[in-house]
Amino acid sequence: MRITSATRQAADNTAMRIPFTKMHGLGNDFVVIDCVSQSQSLDAEQIRRLSDRQFGIGFDQLLQIEPASSADADFRYRIFNRDGSEVEHCGNGARCFAKFVHERGLTTRNPVRVETVNRLLSLALTPSGEVSVDMGSPQFDPQSLPFHAHGTEAGYRRDLVLADGTRCTLAFDVVSMGNPHAVVVVDDVDSADVAGIGAALGAHEDFPQGVNVGFMQRVDRGRIRLRVFERGSGETLACGTGACAAVVLGRRQGLLDSPVCVEVRGGSLEIAWDGGDAPVLMTGPAETVFDGTLTL
Repeated sequence: MRITSATRQAADNTAMRIPFTKMHGLGNDFVVIDCVSQSQSLDAEQIRRLSDRQFGIGFDQLLQIEPASSADADFRYRIFNRDGSEVEHCGNGARCFAKFVHERGLTTRNPVRVETVNRLLSLALTPSGEVSVDMGSPQFDPQSLPFHAHGTEAGYRRDLVLADGTRCTLAFDVVSMGNPHAVVVVDDVDSADVAGIGAALGAHEDFPQGVNVGFMQRVDRGRIRLRVFERGSGETLACGTGACAAVVLGRRQGLLDSPVCVEVRGGSLEIAWDGGDAPVLMTGPAETVFDGTLTL
């Protein structure tokens, strides 16, 4: 087809333009789209292309802010991984969500009530400029992940075959923070095979919807180091729900007190949990990087 200036103009007139904001929480980075003021959204293939760090914008997850479907909430919160799959929850994204809706004048409420696929979150801006998130109560029933536990176990073990053919037996524990997590206690997170073990356990058949895999190094009773291999994204610089999962399971195992400073590759989060049905409280920063417009 011969391209003329009129053809180009017609293409420009039919192109879909979507304003977006790039944000991050401790290096866990996001594209945030306001679907309250506009009705646009992206499909899985568009998300995959845009998430590419060489040929697109580059991000770990895409966040959509939508009108609430419940009278109990102010907004609805949807999260999409780099591979286009939708997931249930993202703690670092929740902090960015709270900052975004306040910066854009979408609400003046503090805290903000946000509905996800399976729970209601409370997000509060603190006087220091950080965001505190009531993440709800952890769920320990394996079916809440879901996870085929094969009976009642205090901890779990699985035989894994890594991509390079290496075999290992891995001990871990599981918890749902609104999304599924398996946590492995290691002596040194720097030498842990996060990519190999994370990919193998994350895709294990006993986790039919996949699982985020955390590698926790206990420093003392109030501090841990953590790396997380996330479903659909790989290792990220920070994972808010992963930090909550590690602290909850560390507390259950008698390794930690509350609150706990969680050191991830992108910085630090504070996680507090009093046990039982008490909610997990996460506090940390959220940063706006730049604004732009997608032309599709």
